[in-house]
Amino acid sequence: MTHFPVTALRSVDLETPDIGRSEHFYTSVWGLDLVTRHEGVTYLRASGTDHHVVALRQADRPALKAIMFRLHSDAEFESIAAASQQHGATLLSGPVPNPEPDGGTVMTIRAPGGGVLRFVHQDLRHAACPPSAARPVRLAHVNVNSTDVDGSAAFYQRALGFRLTDRTKAMAFVRCNNDHHAIVIADAPVNGLNHVAFMMPNLEAVMRGSGRVIDAGFPIAWGVGRHGPGDNVFAYFIDPVGIVIEYTAEVLQVDDDYVVRGPSEWVWPPGRTDHWGIAPPKADHVKAAQTAVPYTDA
Repeated sequence: MTHFPVTALRSVDLETPDIGRSEHFYTSVWGLDLVTRHEGVTYLRASGTDHHVVALRQADRPALKAIMFRLHSDAEFESIAAASQQHGATLLSGPVPNPEPDGGTVMTIRAPGGGVLRFVHQDLRHAACPPSAARPVRLAHVNVNSTDVDGSAAFYQRALGFRLTDRTKAMAFVRCNNDHHAIVIADAPVNGLNHVAFMMPNLEAVMRGSGRVIDAGFPIAWGVGRHGPGDNVFAYFIDPVGIVIEYTAEVLQVDDDYVVRGPSEWVWPPGRTDHWGIAPPKADHVKAAQTAVPYTDA
């Protein structure tokens, strides 16, 4: 069985030009709960045990400030620091005691293609909330844009210990546990955030949650459908400041016996964009939104 130094995708730090509006959306519409506000940052949790899955920070424009991962043990800090720098990353800080409310020990690097990655061990956790029919449980994946998909995927594998699960013509899917993917790397003319996906309990929860978001005035941007790689159900939305987000469920669980499939094996019939043939082609404004959110590399 593969040993993964990184055991889970934990949270994202998002910058927003209107933190009040973003907080209201994610708590009143999207289904997250306020944990705390600390030094100008709003921390929001899902129904699972993670201290928070989204941290919102005021800024001039929408941006992805950082992706946070949870480590298997303290020993992984040293190995990841060495391997990541060997493969082109910059060590920004740590490992040091985490000054933020989630606690634990934290280390921060800048990936070679841009984007800040943070790693935490022994962070604080909540007791899980009772199951909800329309509330996210945790993060499912983060999809990032890259001008060098294979180079970015290689970094996650060689420096961070991820495994490649599938490679389509436009995307690489890498994992750090039994979920088919935790990070998706999309071919794009710019580096930055493509979208953030939130895990829902099941298909019913995706549909009920989507209905709630529609009722609040935010139409489905793409979907509902079922993806190819990962076999997960999806519904995409655009949040109030332009960040693309996804409800998903039923992500394929894989192990070391899973056979990686390549671009020639991930081909849809003409006009189809998902397994079911329900999701319409993605609209141009959605594609634009998926390349409009840059990294904040500080």
